[in-house]
Amino acid sequence: MSNKPAITVTRLDMQRLEQVLDNLDDYDAAAEALEAELARANFVGHTEIANDIVTMNSKAHFHEASTATDYQLTLAYPEQGGGAGNVSVLAPIGTALLGLSVGQSIDWQTAKGKTLKLTLTKVEYQPEAQGDFTL
Repeated sequence: MSNKPAITVTRLDMQRLEQVLDNLDDYDAAAEALEAELARANFVGHTEIANDIVTMNSKAHFHEASTATDYQLTLAYPEQGGGAGNVSVLAPIGTALLGLSVGQSIDWQTAKGKTLKLTLTKVEYQPEAQGDFTL
């Protein structure tokens, strides 16, 4: 497994995500992966997070160099995942996006088993930067 970039998560997101994990009927590998990400995160208050970091409900832009493809994804809670452009925090790509800051890259394994390197280029919308602390 590749080296994972340092991540920063708000304490409010952490509390909400721990609640999501506590309420899961099926505590599977996805839940364990999210728990592992939270365990290695740096935590800050929701008013202290930099506006170039992916938090829950952030809309972010990524670039994949080998295919020169740009992606726009919104990091969502599981109940909102799967909508157009939304990715659940419990999906492997969603777990990997949480806490990333602009310029950092992650490896994303596609459904066909190919590994793509996604680089965060921009956080278009971050709830905390807009003063929106609701779910």
